[in-house]
Amino acid sequence: MSELHADLTSLAYLVAAVLFIMALRGLSSPETSRAGNYFGMLGMLIAVLTTALSPEVQSYSWILVALATGAVIGVTIARRIAMTAMPQLVAGFHSLVGMAAVLVAGAAFSNPQAFGLLSEATGEIFVASRIEMGLGAVIGAITFSGSVIAFTKLQGLVSGAPVSFKGQHFLNAVVGLIILGLIVFFAFEQTPWVFWTMTALAFVIGVLIIIPIGGADMPVVVSMLNSYSGWAAAGIGFTLQNDALIVTGALVGSSGAILSYIMCKGMNRSFISVILGGFGGDSSAGAAGGADDRPVKQGSAEDAAFIMKNAGKVIIVPGYGMAVAQAQHALREMGDALKDEGVKVVYAIHPVAGRMPGHMNVLLAEANVSYDEVFELEDINSEFQTADVAFVIGANDVTNPSAKTDPTSPIFGMPVLDVEKARTVLFVKRSMASGYAGVQNELFYRDNTMMLFGDAKKMVETILRNLD
Repeated sequence: MSELHADLTSLAYLVAAVLFIMALRGLSSPETSRAGNYFGMLGMLIAVLTTALSPEVQSYSWILVALATGAVIGVTIARRIAMTAMPQLVAGFHSLVGMAAVLVAGAAFSNPQAFGLLSEATGEIFVASRIEMGLGAVIGAITFSGSVIAFTKLQGLVSGAPVSFKGQHFLNAVVGLIILGLIVFFAFEQTPWVFWTMTALAFVIGVLIIIPIGGADMPVVVSMLNSYSGWAAAGIGFTLQNDALIVTGALVGSSGAILSYIMCKGMNRSFISVILGGFGGDSSAGAAGGADDRPVKQGSAEDAAFIMKNAGKVIIVPGYGMAVAQAQHALREMGDALKDEGVKVVYAIHPVAGRMPGHMNVLLAEANVSYDEVFELEDINSEFQTADVAFVIGANDVTNPSAKTDPTSPIFGMPVLDVEKARTVLFVKRSMASGYAGVQNELFYRDNTMMLFGDAKKMVETILRNLD
């Protein structure tokens, strides 16, 4: 590569890196998220074109086939995927990044000369390259298998409840230490069986660290796997000596780690404790909750419309039930109708409502709900005691008062929305079944709670008709 071309490549990668940073900054807020997406797409386009135009590329045949295949798959999925399936889509994409890292590491190990990794003095792969290669393969394998398990749980292909067994943590620790030992050994001894053994064990540990994590922790898992995919890409970036891949991987890895920490803090949980076993999702708790025969107050759409129409302030609390029913547009219309009646309407968002960070914010933005009406937990919680109505639509675990009062509850200590402090709580739900964490919601049995059973979208539409 000529010196001029090398300088131009470095400059192009620098521009791409700046655009990626601007993309992350834009995605931090719903108001700027569209611009953030554009910055990210432009940065990726520059990075891909710069790499493809490298004089080291000898043939474009397979590159064009791969680009065309990826483009067709990506466009097809983007056009067909529902917002409710976005968490499992993200998990699925993370698995592809992880497997890509494993395949590149395997190719570099099998043919190091083609990657420029051989030392002229020893005829072996550079020690630094072996360490980078080993870390990239291991983190990529963990990302792949862990993301596959997360996908199957989110998609409902397997139970979202934790899978645990005696000695599980000890086994995880032993396998983890063996992997670390093999990485160190590989740095000093270029042995094929070591590389492939630690990669295989990494696939195993990826499964082991995700299966004991319950449904309540899934948003953290998605964020954590996002971080893993970034670090895997960064490791392979060092192997390929590609600056753009190093910077991009580091950005994704660090931002994912920071987001995971923030979410754990919002759930009052140690990040390490979540990784080592999670909480919630106890199947017996879920079964017990479903069989609870305590009486509840049941109402109708007509009752709900009358109560809200005569209220001064209504706080709407959306959750995964709203997402499943695709009720966000009907909900926004209901909110507009209430505002026309002189009712103050705002929305309360819990940081882990739904199945991934920002899930509810995206859905409300899709329905053109004003950003000024949407408030996070720490900003809205004190307002419930002044609200006439808290309208909860599918937000189960994040409104459960037992998280504050019951030390035996699997979600004890998790900050929740104080909806029970509203004068009246209208709770839209299909049935009395427990939430995704497998914990029965004590809010159902409060004197000021009225249950509205049925499909969320149909219920809201019926309420809207009764507001006219």
